[in-house]
Amino acid sequence: MIVDVLGMEAFLPGSQIDVKPVRDYDILVGKTMEFKIVKLNPEFRNVVVSHKALIEAELEAQKAEIVGKLEKGQVLEGTVKNITNYGVFIDLGGVDGLIHITDLSWGRVNDPHELLQLDQKINVVILDFDEEKKRIALGLKQLTPHPWDALDPNLKVGDKVHGKVVVMADYGAFVEIAEGVEGLVHVSEMSWSQHLRSANDFLKVGDEVDAVILTLDRAERKMSLGIKQLKADPWANVETKYAVGTRHWAKVRNFTNFGVFVEIEEGVDGLIHISDLSWTKKIKHPNEFTQIGAQIEVVVLDIDVANRRLSLGHKQLEENPWEELEAKFGVDTIVDGKVVELTDKGAVVSLEDGVEAFCTTRHLQKEDKSPVAVGDTLSFKVIEFNRDAKRILVSHLRTWEERKEAAPKAAKKAAKAEEPALDLPKVEKTTLGDLSALAELKASLEAEAKPAKKAAKAEEPAEEKPAKKATKKDAE
Repeated sequence: MIVDVLGMEAFLPGSQIDVKPVRDYDILVGKTMEFKIVKLNPEFRNVVVSHKALIEAELEAQKAEIVGKLEKGQVLEGTVKNITNYGVFIDLGGVDGLIHITDLSWGRVNDPHELLQLDQKINVVILDFDEEKKRIALGLKQLTPHPWDALDPNLKVGDKVHGKVVVMADYGAFVEIAEGVEGLVHVSEMSWSQHLRSANDFLKVGDEVDAVILTLDRAERKMSLGIKQLKADPWANVETKYAVGTRHWAKVRNFTNFGVFVEIEEGVDGLIHISDLSWTKKIKHPNEFTQIGAQIEVVVLDIDVANRRLSLGHKQLEENPWEELEAKFGVDTIVDGKVVELTDKGAVVSLEDGVEAFCTTRHLQKEDKSPVAVGDTLSFKVIEFNRDAKRILVSHLRTWEERKEAAPKAAKKAAKAEEPALDLPKVEKTTLGDLSALAELKASLEAEAKPAKKAAKAEEPAEEKPAKKATKKDAE
C-alpha cells in the first residue's frame, strides 16, 4: 500500500501491515495509523514503513503471558487464521497454534477446507506446547468422544456391515463403517481367487460396500473385514462339481518350468503338469504349448481339498496312442522325418501323426558329410521304441550305411546268376540200398572164383626144393 507521510509517499508491504494476514486492503484506505520507518534511501527517494513492527514488541509480551498460562488439556477459543494442506492455524489472541490434519476429526480428512473456514471461531484443546519455540499443538477432534467408544456393543465377528471406502492401498482398502471407525479389507479377502492382485483392481475411494467382520479388537480399536465371504466358497462342493474324470474349460493364469496354472472359475485353480500336456511331444516349457489368457480343455486327475488345488491333465482327453504307434514305428522301421530342432546332443525329429523322435549326433550324419539343418526331411531307421518311457530313437546313418553294405552282396548275387551252366555228367547219389546190393554181388563173385583158383593151383609143376646146407656134423 502507499502511505502519505508528511506529504511524502512511503511504501507499506502487505506483510508489514499486521501480524495477521490481511485479506481485504480496501478497509484500510483513508485510515490513519502509526508506522515505523524501517528503510530510508534519500538517493532514490525510497521510504519503507511498517505497522507490524510497532505492535510486535507488545505482542511478544502478550505471547509470553499467554504461553505462561497454558496447560495441556485446556480448552480455549480461537479464530481460524490460515488453512493449509497439513493443518489449520488458530489465533488464540496474540499467539498462534496449529491443529494438525489428523487432529481435526476422528474420521479421515483429505482437505481441511472441508471442515473449517477462515475467521471461523472454534473451541480447541491444547495437546502440547513448547515455551521456547512458542509452538502450540491443538486438537479439535479431542473435544468429542472417540467413535470406537460409541460403537454398537452388540457388534461381533461374523456380522454384516455397510461402509464407504476412504483409503486405498495395494494391499487393501480401508472402509469406514461409522465416523471414525474403519476396518481393513485385505486384498486376499476381496475374492476367492488365489491370484492376488492390487486392491485397486477391485475397489476405489468412494465405493460403498457390504462386508463381513472377520476380527474385532475394541481395545486396540482395530477391525478386519471381508467381502468374498458374502459369496459361497466354491470349494464347498468342489468334489461334486469337479469330480475326478470330468472335463472342463479353464483359463491359463501362469507358467512355471514344471507346468501350467489355470483357473476353472474364480477361486478354483489347478495345475497341469508339463508331462500331462501331450502324449507325443517333448515339451521343454509350457509356453511352447499354450499362452497366458488362453482357454484350454482339461480333465480332473486329482483333488486336494486341504491345499485348494486340482491336479489336471490335457493329454488325457485322448487315448494313449503309444500302443498303436508301436506297430507303426517299431524297431527297424524306415520312416521319413523332419528335423525341427538341433541340440548339442542331436536333433528332434518330427514324424507322422505329430510324433517326435530323437536322433543322436552320431546317427545324424549324412552320406555326403554335409551338415544337417532345421527343416531338412530325411529318411530314418527306428533303432529304439520305448512305450513306457514314450521315447523313440532313430538313425539316419543306418539307412545309408546298410544300403552301402548291401550293394556289393547284391552285385555278387547278380553276377553269379548270369554265369553259363557247365554240361557235366550227372552223378547220382549212392544210397544205402545200393551199398547192400554191391556187397551181395562181391560175395557171389568171390564164391565163384574159389574152385577155379584151386584147379589152377593143382596144375602148376612142382618146384625143386633147394639143397640143404651142409652142417659141421655132415662133414664129419
